[in-house]
Amino acid sequence: MTEIISQTVYFAQPGTTATERTLDLACARAEALGIRTVIVATTSGATAVRVAEAFSGFDVVAVTHSAGFRGPDMQDLDPANATRLAELGVRVLTCQHALGGVGRAVRKLWGTYQLDEIIAQTLRLFGQGMKVAFEISLMAADAGLVSTQAPALVIAGSSHGADTAVILIPTNAQTFFELQPLEIICMPSPQHPVFQ
Repeated sequence: MTEIISQTVYFAQPGTTATERTLDLACARAEALGIRTVIVATTSGATAVRVAEAFSGFDVVAVTHSAGFRGPDMQDLDPANATRLAELGVRVLTCQHALGGVGRAVRKLWGTYQLDEIIAQTLRLFGQGMKVAFEISLMAADAGLVSTQAPALVIAGSSHGADTAVILIPTNAQTFFELQPLEIICMPSPQHPVFQ
């Protein structure tokens, strides 16, 4: 029987304080595995800029909030960060969220959850960053920006910054149950006293 032993790092606190350590761990693991594709969640673009700088020579795809996420016609991606991402050769994807598009409209209007948001809530059992990592990999695959045939490194966070990194083989939203999570590099620890 063949064994693969890898280390998972758990952070005591989610959020921006874990960003640099997340990027160090993720870069080292991607290098060790020969993975050259990075998918990163970003709101203002600041985290994506930091990832692009840290992952020089990698194919970086930044996935943003959809337009209108915070209000009518609003874009969360800061124009200065968008310019910097273009300079760094990062492809930026802004589209409907794979786990919260039309289903979110149904919830807001009728107060009842749809399947996509139930899946999102289930993934949040492993933390917000894990849910986001799965979701953005679906979005990037649906846009044709990443292969569904090879592993990718996915970096996400719980609010701002990055605190979650996973290796997975992306799939399209329509084949969600074929998504292949391979490794958890790091994530926030469960918020239970036994882990504190």
